[in-house]
Amino acid sequence: MKLSRTLAAAAERLGYGFTNPDVFIEAMTHPSMGGGTQYQRLEFLGDRVLGLVIAEALLDQDPKADEGKLAPRLNALVRKETCAEVAAEVNLGEAIRMGRSEMISGGRRKRAILGDAMEAVIAAVYIDGGMDAARTLVLRLWGKRIAKAQSQTIDAKTALQEWAQARGQQPPAYVDLNRSGPDHAPVFEVEARLSDGRSAKGQAPSKRAAQQLAAESLLNKVDGTE
Repeated sequence: MKLSRTLAAAAERLGYGFTNPDVFIEAMTHPSMGGGTQYQRLEFLGDRVLGLVIAEALLDQDPKADEGKLAPRLNALVRKETCAEVAAEVNLGEAIRMGRSEMISGGRRKRAILGDAMEAVIAAVYIDGGMDAARTLVLRLWGKRIAKAQSQTIDAKTALQEWAQARGQQPPAYVDLNRSGPDHAPVFEVEARLSDGRSAKGQAPSKRAAQQLAAESLLNKVDGTE
């Protein structure tokens, strides 16, 4: 199937020429269109491809950083909100195929839709051109954010402790909830708890990284609240 003028323009903004236009059409089709192919399966794949590319880039950027520092950086770069921001920068929303009711309700500007579509596009490029093509796309679109990740990332545990102390609370507690997976690839689940009862969980290959993710999740939860 040939790309429409709108989709062709979107592909040009992405800087990638599709050999198989059908996979790009699928990536740009919201479930509200009904029937046929939609971007949900591609979104699932694209999330994993994005995570791998960003993880590689962060390791190259800071060879001495441990998991406790890398995990929050990775989480910030692959979260749905960041994907939506990148999608907005290339005006991806303009080309998403969606039902009339979704379009009228402002679907082209919704964060969740933009983030999902961006992940689906990454998967489409991966399927069409392979890992090198997907890596090139991600590094180009995320380049500035990756470059700033090392300097902008704040230690989440420290930030959460400062947040609690500023409000007269006790330092956060970290509770080990679970350990799963084989010995060579364990997964630790940790819960960060504030003395006011609020809590959040994090999972990672090490306890320290899981604590950082739990602290970051709890910070996001309490952000802007007292």
